[in-house]
Amino acid sequence: MSDQPAESDERLRDSKHSSQLLHGPLGWQIFWLALPVLAEQFLNYTVGLTDVRLSGFISKEATSAVGVGAYVNWLVEILFAVVGTGTSALVARHWGAGERDEASRIARSSLSVAMILGLVSAVLMYVIAPSFTVLLGLNQDLVDIAIRYLRVCSFGYVFSSVCLIGSAALRGAGMMRVPMFVLGIVSLLNVVFSTSLVFGVPALRVPAIGLDGVATGTVLARAMGAGLMLMALGWKKSDLHALPSINALLDVRTMLRVLKIGAPAATDGVLYWLGHVLFVRLIAGIGSGEQANAALAAHTVFVQVEAITYMPAWAWGTAAATLIGQCLGAKLPDRARQGAHRAAMQAASWAAVTTLLFLFGSPWIFEQMHNDPLVGQLGAPALQALCWMEIPLTAAIIYTISVRGAGDTIAPLFINTVCVFGVRLTVGYAGIHWWHAGLYGAWLGMACDVTLRAVVIGCYFRSGRWMKKSV
Repeated sequence: MSDQPAESDERLRDSKHSSQLLHGPLGWQIFWLALPVLAEQFLNYTVGLTDVRLSGFISKEATSAVGVGAYVNWLVEILFAVVGTGTSALVARHWGAGERDEASRIARSSLSVAMILGLVSAVLMYVIAPSFTVLLGLNQDLVDIAIRYLRVCSFGYVFSSVCLIGSAALRGAGMMRVPMFVLGIVSLLNVVFSTSLVFGVPALRVPAIGLDGVATGTVLARAMGAGLMLMALGWKKSDLHALPSINALLDVRTMLRVLKIGAPAATDGVLYWLGHVLFVRLIAGIGSGEQANAALAAHTVFVQVEAITYMPAWAWGTAAATLIGQCLGAKLPDRARQGAHRAAMQAASWAAVTTLLFLFGSPWIFEQMHNDPLVGQLGAPALQALCWMEIPLTAAIIYTISVRGAGDTIAPLFINTVCVFGVRLTVGYAGIHWWHAGLYGAWLGMACDVTLRAVVIGCYFRSGRWMKKSV
């Protein structure tokens, strides 16, 4: 028994960062955990805005293709969450308990499986890309350009899997800066490559290839990011070692633990994505011809612009999930609970700012984001009227990610499914076809969805049931 206190002290000394995370000032720990993720998300946000803006110089059809690509690529990333969500939760739990070797083993196994998943996703997407244009109900003039865009993007899925799962493992260990630097570099390279390929660089004999340049720039940037991520995970001085290997790929026991957490999260994500796809179909059915294309382009602009709200929320949610996982591993449940509340309060302050920005700046935003005035005429008034949904959206994101950080992925699955299919699609359909409110009617369904989701997931978090989840 005399060895136990010494062993505990050794664990605390093993990582100064973990000690601060578990015992330092809570508000500051959440803030410093979120800040690198926020910087990473801001750079990623710049990529999304750049892609939409570049397509805006080409045509409404190009902008709509980028929007379709964003939704489809989102689905692929959701599939990676089968591995990523479980990896982050388990690494955080073992890291908080001082079990570094077990955390590394989980990360190695997850990364190995993720690379195979990325390769399979790339092949499947190239083959079934036309099916997505049918699922989304695209006008015929959009089909060919959307298929080509999706197929070029598919070449980057293997690289994306390495970046996303590697980042999930590092964040679970509280190492937020490494993903920030790697994915930040990816974002900067993405902007440079895509812009250069869209317009061409005559001095370097780089031809202008239009919309193909947007997708090709993304693939090239992610390839470089995957290389950097593997270098970071293989660094000998790091406490977390996670290079993929055949042995790690065959570690069935570890992968079953990861999938036990990740499978419900991925199911949640797929259903959530399907709800969004059906929602896009509703929007694509607003009017006909030019008006339908303009409505879809306006929705694409809105999704990218709203990222200034939901990406910071995701950053603070990720910080809360890391703290929750490690605190539960260290047997500090009260600190875990308070950490999520602090994260929600900090992120809500920023959401209040973006609410005001959308209220007063929507016409200017759409004017800057697209050359076609019809896009702004449809989108700006609707965004001004519904800007109040940004704070509920922030709360819904943070408490959902927090619950998943504890390894509880069943409750978010149920809550998200009911709200998206029972509220977003129902109210959105009524707004378009019964009330004839156009884009405003569709987005009203979205606002009702996120508001109800924030209330329900907030109540579930307050109940504390997520703290009893065994991983």
